[in-house]
Amino acid sequence: MKKIKIFLSAGEASGDLHAGELMEALAREAERLGITADFTYLGGDVMARAAGHAPLIHYRDMAYMGFSEVIRNLGKVRKNLQTAREAIKRERPDAVILVDYPSFNLRLARTARSLGIPVYYYIAPKVWAWKKWRVRQLRRYCREILSILPFEIEFFKRHGVKAIYVGNPSLSEIDSRACRLTPRATLLAKAGLPQETRFIALVPGSRHGEIRNNLPLMAEAAARFPAYTPIVAGAPGIEPGYYRRLTDLPVLEGETFSLMAHADAALVTSGTATLECALLGTPQAVCYRSGGSRLAYNIMKRILTIPFVSLPNLIAGREIVRELLLHLCTPDAMASELQRLLPGGAGRDRQLADYRQLRTILGSEDAPTNAASAIISDLNPA
Repeated sequence: MKKIKIFLSAGEASGDLHAGELMEALAREAERLGITADFTYLGGDVMARAAGHAPLIHYRDMAYMGFSEVIRNLGKVRKNLQTAREAIKRERPDAVILVDYPSFNLRLARTARSLGIPVYYYIAPKVWAWKKWRVRQLRRYCREILSILPFEIEFFKRHGVKAIYVGNPSLSEIDSRACRLTPRATLLAKAGLPQETRFIALVPGSRHGEIRNNLPLMAEAAARFPAYTPIVAGAPGIEPGYYRRLTDLPVLEGETFSLMAHADAALVTSGTATLECALLGTPQAVCYRSGGSRLAYNIMKRILTIPFVSLPNLIAGREIVRELLLHLCTPDAMASELQRLLPGGAGRDRQLADYRQLRTILGSEDAPTNAASAIISDLNPA
C-alpha cells in the first residue's frame, strides 16, 4: 500500500485538539484512496491518540506566552525548533501541516519550503488582527490556507494568499463532544461539592502566565455571588500545585468543555475557549489580564486593526460578549458582567440569542474532513 508521510505542528492545547481531529480525517481520507498516512508531529495527547504514538515534542514543552516568557526560555525554544527542523530534513515528509502557533510554525514553514515540501496552514495566524507583515510569509511559504473563519477568505485573497474556508471545527467537535459530556453530578462529585451546587466556570487559560494573571481576579469576582460556587477548569500539562499556589477553589483538570457546558455562567480567558463556550450556549464574559496597564491597552488598540479580539464578536461582526482586556479586566468589571449574565440577569437572554446566530454564520461544514480532503487531493491528484 502506498504511504504518505505528513508532519504536523501544534503548540498548545486548542491546536492539539483541532490537529488531532484533522489527523483522524487525514487517515480516513488516505485509507479511502488506498493510502497509509504516517504522522510525525509536535503536539499533545489528542494527537497522540490519533497517531498511535507519542509526539516528537509535547506542546507543554513549547507553550511559552509573551515576550518575557519566550526570552526566559529562549534556549528551549531554539532546541525545539532545531529538533523539528532536523526531523523535517530527515523524514522529508510529503506535506507539512501547521496549526496556529505562528512565531514557531512560520519558521518551520520556511524550512519546509526551502526543501520543496508543500506547506498547508490549518487555523492560520490572525494576521488580519496584528502583525500584518506575516501575510508575506504566508504567501511565500504556504501552498494553501485552510481557513476556519469565513471572514478571513476575503482578506487572504486581497493579499494574494490562496485560501479556502473549510468550516469551523468547533461546530462539529462541540456537537460530537456534547453527546459525551461528563455528567454534572460527576463533575460536582469530583470537585467535592454537594449535588445541588450551582456553579460558575473559571477558564483562566492553558499557559502559566495566563493562569497567574487571570485566575486570582476571576476568583475574586466570582466570590461575590455566594449562591454560586466557582470551579476552575484545569489545563492539560499544568501541574496541580501551580493552581494551589493561586487559589483554594476546586480545580478539575481535563473537564473544561463539560464545566463550560454545565455552568450557569463563565469567565473565560480570550482564546478558542470563548467560541466553544458560545457554541455550548453558556453566557460568558471574556477576560484577559496581562500586565494590565492603561498604556499597554492603548498600545494594543493602536496595533490591532480590528474592533474586537474574541472570536464570537469577530465572527458576528459586533459585540455579543463583553471583552474585559488588560486594565479593564478587574474583579469589579467581571462581577458586573456576571450580574448581567447569571440566571435572571438583564443580558442573559440577549447573549443566548446571539449565540444561535453564530451557528448560522459558521454553517454546518465538517472542517477536519474538508481540510483533509483538500490536502490529500492536492498531494494525490486523480
